[in-house]
Amino acid sequence: MDTLDIRNTIKLNVFTVDMLKSVLKKEYSQPIQKINYMVKNGDLISLKRGIYAFSDKYRVSKLNYIATANMIHQPSYVSFEYALSYHGLIPERVYTITSATLSKSVEYATQLGNFSYQKIPTKAYSLGIDWKYNDLDGGYFIATPEKALCDKIYFDKRAKNLKDDEILDYLEEDLRIDYEELLKLDSKLFWYIAMAYSSKVLLLVANRLKRIQNG
Repeated sequence: MDTLDIRNTIKLNVFTVDMLKSVLKKEYSQPIQKINYMVKNGDLISLKRGIYAFSDKYRVSKLNYIATANMIHQPSYVSFEYALSYHGLIPERVYTITSATLSKSVEYATQLGNFSYQKIPTKAYSLGIDWKYNDLDGGYFIATPEKALCDKIYFDKRAKNLKDDEILDYLEEDLRIDYEELLKLDSKLFWYIAMAYSSKVLLLVANRLKRIQNG
């Protein structure tokens, strides 16, 4: 069984060692040896213990970094700057994929890029997450624009002592969020997330959002 056969059987770009072993055990009595050989040969990329990706030449689609981030560390959803860029709220392209998680904060430097995970309060975790799916990546989670912004503000030291008349400048100048994009946000969802976070500064921002959207 060559790598192309394995690729055609698994179909996903990123996968677990158990998925790989279930394919290899049909022909190999020691599938781990075959896996180690494929990594050494450059056919597979080890992202962390037990998580692998096919190298460029075996991928049939562009790598989905959101699905990859979800797979590397669970439970998690992509958020913060990466999600803000994904949703078009900030102009910069973001290279570190930062996620929110219920488990410990951790970072992974891999051949595919840097993946960072920030532990957030349990009560705030489940609100404002979108689930997406495609056949090549399976299901994956990313924050809504409102959740990504709440996550970013909550952990941003610059926002700790914000006053009401400083909020708009902070959002536009410090975070570089386009004013027109602020008008599109769901202020009610933002408020619910702020309540879950029990954050005074997020509630302050929620009230400010509501006022500018109401004119």
